Amino acid sequence: MGWWSRARTAMFGGSPVHEVAGHSRRSTAWQPSNPGAIAALVATGDALRIRSRDLVRRNAWANAAIEAFVANAVGTGIKPQSLIAEQIKREALHALWRDFVDEADAAGLTDLYGLQALGCRALLEGGECLVRLRPRRPEDGLAVPLQLQVLEPEHLPLTLNREEPNGNVIRAGIEFNRLGRRVAYHLYLSHPQDGSMAPMSRQGGLDTFRVPATEVLHIFRPLRPGQIRGEPWLARALVKLNELDQYDDAELVRKKTAAMFAGFITRDGPEDPLPGDAPPDEHGNAPLGLEPGSLQILEAGESVTFAQPADVGASYDAFLRSQFRAVAAAMGITYEQLTGDLTGVNYSSIRAGLLEFRRRCEMVQHSVLVFQLCRPIWNAFVDAAVLSGAIELPGYRRRKRQYRACKWVPQGWSWVDPEKEFNAMILAIRAGLLSRSEAIASSGYDAETIDREIAADAQRADSLGLVLDTDPRAVARNGVKHAPPPADSAAFDTKPIE
Repeated sequence: MGWWSRARTAMFGGSPVHEVAGHSRRSTAWQPSNPGAIAALVATGDALRIRSRDLVRRNAWANAAIEAFVANAVGTGIKPQSLIAEQIKREALHALWRDFVDEADAAGLTDLYGLQALGCRALLEGGECLVRLRPRRPEDGLAVPLQLQVLEPEHLPLTLNREEPNGNVIRAGIEFNRLGRRVAYHLYLSHPQDGSMAPMSRQGGLDTFRVPATEVLHIFRPLRPGQIRGEPWLARALVKLNELDQYDDAELVRKKTAAMFAGFITRDGPEDPLPGDAPPDEHGNAPLGLEPGSLQILEAGESVTFAQPADVGASYDAFLRSQFRAVAAAMGITYEQLTGDLTGVNYSSIRAGLLEFRRRCEMVQHSVLVFQLCRPIWNAFVDAAVLSGAIELPGYRRRKRQYRACKWVPQGWSWVDPEKEFNAMILAIRAGLLSRSEAIASSGYDAETIDREIAADAQRADSLGLVLDTDPRAVARNGVKHAPPPADSAAFDTKPIE
């Protein structure tokens, strides 16, 4: 017995601190490996991605899980609110941004917020997403000479690992300098699985070309320190979902097959003719049909036994629910979002589930989508707008951080009971615990835009002599109309009474 074994025996009495770390019968068969963050994805990344895409294509539940998360994380878009102090410059920048949103897609299929949803879906389905910043020429006629190209992660080869003559290293297609910073991405010109379907000008084999890291946005959720590539979000549910799909399909086929046999006729004499008009086939079998209200006369020696198809069983629904809950937990969504089943749901239970989901969703929104996707796009947009002369921002090089500052506002949440939620919000505002701007932002809107619209509505109503029940200047919350202000202006003297 070595010194370490003797010391461990003396300290712990021969028993491991954790049962799973011992060599008991229950843990002997459990011999996991412990690859590093990079090696784990290099070894299994392609297989995970292939299986994830296959399942999303053909499995309704996998696709529903992806769609539910994208709809909640992106929805109609995560939108910026510039924090420039000067209102004129801020509004001019917002107006230019709205033009850029419509022209951002290099493929011309959607707007910028549609690209956000596309990138989020690629992140969930394939584990990561690449977005290229494509500068354009002034003669292209764009409001801002910049467009975006969304690429699937297959364009970045996992198997490309080598050392460069200048001392840089390439790991999983990403080039790092000696300080460990990303300096370039080595991308396939076309999707490696497109084959002959790729454009003729891009059929150059599987050669890669080097793109500076300043022109590529790599969006993935890091789960381990040192991780450089992403894994599909369905990774922990792929096997269960695939086998659950096969099981449910087998139950459907079993019921369908059993239901096709309405009954069976037994004859004492196989050579006797069958009742009915249908002639027998070459094997001597003649199908008999049943019609509503029909009476069938059987010959002597014949009897009919009706089929009784086996039921799926009382445990079928409960079994599916338990499996779907496990899949929903692996995806980070609720069971109701995955299946659409609202059986047994009440206000308290669904609100508790949605609050937990939204906390997870907000974490992904701000730490992944905003930080890795939205923020770099905004910075590149402001740079391109200033360099092209589309907007004037004096001293931009010196005040770049100030001009780039912005706040990102996702689409607001739709609550289960809006009346309760908004009443709670009003109480928080009146108590000084929440600002109107933050309350409006939580609904996905810009406070300045809302205020301008309210002022415009009020001015239009006054000019037309309208008194609306929704106007707090004229009608109280209880529906009582305010008394008109006194004509004497002294009544509005705000000096304190002595």
